[in-house]
Amino acid sequence: MTPRSQRSAAPASPATPPAKTDVRAFTVPPDHAGVRLDVYLAAQLPDLSRTRIQESIREGRVRVQRRAARASHRVAAGEEIEIEILQRPAPAAEAEDIPLDILFQDDQIVVVNKAAGMVVHPGAGNWRGTLVNALLHRLRDLPGGPLRPGIVHRLDRGTSGVLVVARTDAAHRALADQFRTRAVRKTYLALLEGLLKPERGSIQLPISRDKQRRVRMTARAGTGREARTDWRVLWRGAHYTLVEIELHTGRTHQIRAHFAALGRPVVGDTLYGAAARPRAGNQFLAALGRPFLHAARLGFAHPASGQPMEFRAPLPPELREYLARAAALDAPGGAKNRAAIDAALAPFL
Repeated sequence: MTPRSQRSAAPASPATPPAKTDVRAFTVPPDHAGVRLDVYLAAQLPDLSRTRIQESIREGRVRVQRRAARASHRVAAGEEIEIEILQRPAPAAEAEDIPLDILFQDDQIVVVNKAAGMVVHPGAGNWRGTLVNALLHRLRDLPGGPLRPGIVHRLDRGTSGVLVVARTDAAHRALADQFRTRAVRKTYLALLEGLLKPERGSIQLPISRDKQRRVRMTARAGTGREARTDWRVLWRGAHYTLVEIELHTGRTHQIRAHFAALGRPVVGDTLYGAAARPRAGNQFLAALGRPFLHAARLGFAHPASGQPMEFRAPLPPELREYLARAAALDAPGGAKNRAAIDAALAPFL
């Protein structure tokens, strides 16, 4: 049904200019009865992301029959719904001229190969130097909140690889839906301490916040949000296992917490129990300075055209060199190890 729209102004003090709002109103038709309020509004307002709609509901700017309602409210035929859409405030993140490896860009999305050490968006202790700061310098305007404009998923600071960012509200909503329904294909490479057997497997342990160290997650508590990580061995040495990982859920630190729970932490991930200086044969390797974890491939449907897309980020040189050193020292068969690794990595270079 076509919404009835009008312009209004939210109350403000005399010293503050009134914030303009776009008020849109709807009457629920019979065929939409029983649908959740947030789902109904998302269908009626394709130009807004679901995040923005839910924020409006939480802030009391969505009314059903002139009363504020919850997102879980089931709409009824004939109900009058109004939503006040505040004009988007200026982004809090500042644009910065920071180098970026852009893999693809159009008017809906931008796909980047994020470097290890770069935080995705500003937050406590990381207000500058983030991926968002760099994107704002190139693209100027991105949808979403003031600190996470365009962001629909994240990679940990120490993780490198493929990440997609939305450039419009519609793209943000479409991509968020794909991540929510697990339609996005996420492939990682990781080097693990110790030997992982058999040749492939699946970890399905719930993940929760570690009560002892709040900066970590844990998959050892037996409680938390369900999570699934599938893995396949690419190479196995005497002390290390190189694995290809398919991530079916996207919990915080999921890969790191899952393999730590198996006693096979990601090399370089000292937060989750990895050695600061890993052993290779009779020698110790230098500290890696980051987890050996890389988002190698990302597949999804283009948010506007629906066309299947896949993007790949080659394994960074520092990880390839580190793996080569480990293989050369990891007895037995250093030369054979190098040849086996080169063959295993061929699809990821």
